[in-house]
Amino acid sequence: MSQYLRCDQTRAWSNLSTLHRDVGAPFDLRDAFAKDRKRFEHFSFEAEGILADLSKNLISRGILDALLALARECSLEAQRDAMFAGEPINLSEKRAVLHTALRAPPDAAPFSGEVHDTLNRMLAFAEQVRDPASGIRHVVNIGIGGSDLGPQMVVGALTGFVAPHLGVHFVSNVDSHHLEWTLRGMKPAETLFVIASKTFTTQETMSNAQLARSWFLSNGGVDTRKHFVACTTNVTSAAEFGIDTTFGFWDWVGGRYSLWSAIGLPIAIAIGAERFRELLAGAHAMDQHFRNAPIESNLPILLGLVDVWNRNFLGYSSRSIAPYHQGLARLPAYLQQLEMESNGKRVDRHGNELPFATSPVIWGEAGTNGQHAYFQMLHQGSDVIPVEFILVRDPGTGDAEAHRKLLANGLAQAQALMLGKSFDVALAEKSTTGSDAERIAIAHQRSFPGNRPSTTLLLDRLDPRTLGSLLAMYEHRTFVCGALWGINSFDQWGVELGKTLCNGLLPRFESGDTLGLDGSTAGLLKRISDRA
Repeated sequence: MSQYLRCDQTRAWSNLSTLHRDVGAPFDLRDAFAKDRKRFEHFSFEAEGILADLSKNLISRGILDALLALARECSLEAQRDAMFAGEPINLSEKRAVLHTALRAPPDAAPFSGEVHDTLNRMLAFAEQVRDPASGIRHVVNIGIGGSDLGPQMVVGALTGFVAPHLGVHFVSNVDSHHLEWTLRGMKPAETLFVIASKTFTTQETMSNAQLARSWFLSNGGVDTRKHFVACTTNVTSAAEFGIDTTFGFWDWVGGRYSLWSAIGLPIAIAIGAERFRELLAGAHAMDQHFRNAPIESNLPILLGLVDVWNRNFLGYSSRSIAPYHQGLARLPAYLQQLEMESNGKRVDRHGNELPFATSPVIWGEAGTNGQHAYFQMLHQGSDVIPVEFILVRDPGTGDAEAHRKLLANGLAQAQALMLGKSFDVALAEKSTTGSDAERIAIAHQRSFPGNRPSTTLLLDRLDPRTLGSLLAMYEHRTFVCGALWGINSFDQWGVELGKTLCNGLLPRFESGDTLGLDGSTAGLLKRISDRA
């Protein structure tokens, strides 16, 4: 991949810097909409049940054209094609990146035979478990990172499709309270544990798996081989643990891209084989859009380009995710891993230190809860933070009037961020007692600068197919940013150092030895040991 230019090495990057200096910095959305009555039509794009309204971002036609030129100069389409072809684009680990193959139809992607053999076997097992005759009433998934965040988010988003007799639970934290509190009220005979660890060595997962087995046996459980299954490639260690039923996956499946693989077993049990296939079909449809649509109308590419503009030229260091559907409450946490673990890198794919910023901080909360928590800062704080509103047109179920209120709140917040409220309007709108100085002070406090950017994603509905499309869109958008920044979005060396140090500290809790530790760690360890 050394033949690809990094974004800052292109002519387009210089052009964008000039545009930012001459146009971008004073850009005002209110003026832009006044001058272009069709701005919404000009900056809205649609694919696979998702409308992306980019019109409330601080971009002009000239800026968008320059961003598209950047994509071409960085050979973004060639980089995308290399991923789909199975080239080893994960250079540091010399691996292909083929999560797209997990949702491709038979014979339409590399490793198709293996993928569909595993998929069919997994879905057949899921149907057996979700049959009420199985006696299983609770499924407890034990995993962490991508083995937890993706499946947990999807099951939550598709709660309306979950078999009513099943409770699907997720345990990730090595803090034993997480497992203990989850298992309260459950019966071993009615519980299936899914141990999700590719290597069957992940510290947090295996600690919880051992505690789960102890709970199972001490509460009268019999036949762990019936009540424990594993999503792993380490069949030998799983068998030693007491597990016969395993579902594997491949080293070209990264953890944060793995919900489409056997890691999706709890999803399949929850919603059934047919709807799991719909989830895959929606993701595949977005794959095809990303692969074949012209870049001028390609949703993941356009969203990624706006991300680069916001991060590298406007200097915005975070992005708030505001899903206006309770089912998507865990989406911000899922996107934190997807984007920050993928693109939170300070060197390029060849080890060169980068002279520009990469991943923003991703954070958020389901609307309308967020409005009563942090939206004050979004509207009047000293930092400008782009917001991503996610609305669902057709709720499917629930109260229609309540859903209209939800949608109205989402639209109003995006509108308020853009329009703001001037000092003069604030001064005139409400008379207060007191001196002129006091009235002026209050008017300043009640005014909003406005011109704060946002993107709105409007989903036709929240069903398995549309959710699959949405998540694949985010995956490809993350790839676009990483490709332009010239980084490897598919490794995560930053999480390894802490694991290594943890393994070195654990014996010291028994021995009390602090030799060689820094003063802070030694002091804290001694304090913990003294109080233990």
